[in-house]
Amino acid sequence: MATKIRLQRHGRKGYAFYPIVVADSRAPRDGRFIERIGSYNPNTNPATISLDFDRALYWVEVGAQPTDTVRSILSKEGVMLMKHLRGGVKKGAFTEEEATRRFEAWKADRTKAAEAAKAKTEAKAAEDAKARYEAEVEKNRVKGEAVAKKKAEKLAAEEAAAKAALEAENAETETTEEVAE
Repeated sequence: MATKIRLQRHGRKGYAFYPIVVADSRAPRDGRFIERIGSYNPNTNPATISLDFDRALYWVEVGAQPTDTVRSILSKEGVMLMKHLRGGVKKGAFTEEEATRRFEAWKADRTKAAEAAKAKTEAKAAEDAKARYEAEVEKNRVKGEAVAKKKAEKLAAEEAAAKAALEAENAETETTEEVAE
């Protein structure tokens, strides 16, 4: 029986997630399968991959053929590298300890690169937030100045109107005093 490691599509339209399964190559995509070995959710940032490493390695070593997408997922998780290293051990190119050391070194480099990418993303997000904050502060300052200017003009107009009314009242009292004399 030819077995494949492939994705099954689950979820709703526009929001799919994919169980990673080992299935007979003749079975329908979302149909019968032999074993579920993980899942892939591309809806998160970064995409979430959960994988039973040992079972995936077992199935790859016994000859299950991964699809292109699953092959890239397995490569990113290190299953394909471990298969390659175990092949080297079987041929006598190096020891099991050397293979484990190489795999752990690869894993450490991968973790370090992922953390660096995450830190870079967080730094960019913090920088963007700071720029938005500074733009908002500048916008508020300009708006505050415009409101203050408008209030000053209104106050000046009210003072001028009050002064004009006071002068008119004083002029009226002076004319009534002159008429009274």
